[in-house]
Amino acid sequence: MTDFDGKVVALTGGVGGAKLARGLVECLAPEQLLIVANTGDDFSHLGLSISPDLDSVMYALADLNDPERGWGLAGESWQAMDALKQLGGADWFRLGDRDLATHLQRSVRLREGAPLSQVTKELCAALGLRHALVPMTDDRVSTMVSTAQGELAFQEYFVREQCAPAVSGFRFEGIESAKPLPQLMEWLAAPDLSAVVICPSNPFVSVDPILSLPGVREALQSSSAPVVAVSPIVGGMAIKGPAAKMMQELNMPATAEAIAQWYGKLLDGLLIDSVDCELADSIAVATRVLPTLMSDLDSKVQLAREALDFARQLD
Repeated sequence: MTDFDGKVVALTGGVGGAKLARGLVECLAPEQLLIVANTGDDFSHLGLSISPDLDSVMYALADLNDPERGWGLAGESWQAMDALKQLGGADWFRLGDRDLATHLQRSVRLREGAPLSQVTKELCAALGLRHALVPMTDDRVSTMVSTAQGELAFQEYFVREQCAPAVSGFRFEGIESAKPLPQLMEWLAAPDLSAVVICPSNPFVSVDPILSLPGVREALQSSSAPVVAVSPIVGGMAIKGPAAKMMQELNMPATAEAIAQWYGKLLDGLLIDSVDCELADSIAVATRVLPTLMSDLDSKVQLAREALDFARQLD
């Protein structure tokens, strides 16, 4: 724990953001932290409701994730997928045997009428999590990727096509009518909100769906709490995922400076990696330069502490 006062909202995508979220839970009491995950990646597959980012964060917080593969559960087996392939089924989205249980339980509860936030709360409790992990909305929002091959649903682009097609833009289907989770809006309006932390997740397909929900960006801008982000770009490369490739295809430089420009006036501060120290003076918002690679629990906790201290400095 740290001596940080007040509440913190963390906005995150999947694997990369989950690392910082894991560090934050070591630094803050359960009543101080709300972790909000992107659900634009959610989709139906094999008759199941899949929430990739929610599950990546949930497994990471429970120390059940596979750090080598970067997604799914450690010690996983694949007998169901192997049998499905033999039967001629769609095995392009790999679901481990134990991971299947999560999707089965989520799908059953959703069909029973429980909202995704309630189902997520139940799953997290079953895995022993004390800090709140919530979806950005209970409504369906689907990230669509405009590519040279036409428009693809995100998982088709990301998993089936292995991010190969060049991208030209993104669309969040259903975003106009989706309602941000009430708990998120309550926290953003709370007088004791002390910081909003944007985890090192893909700004286009992990963070923007959250920010694009009606009222969220306005709530962030009207809050007096500082908004700090950790750059997902280090030395011109994305630590995980296609963010740098997307930036190049969108005619943006793959730099921490471009990340700050993308978030614009929403951002009060940006944490960048030491290898990008020469960019610090050219970034329009306050910067803190430090090692941002998170390879173990200690480095996750250290970066979380730095992010919180940076926010406190900016407050």
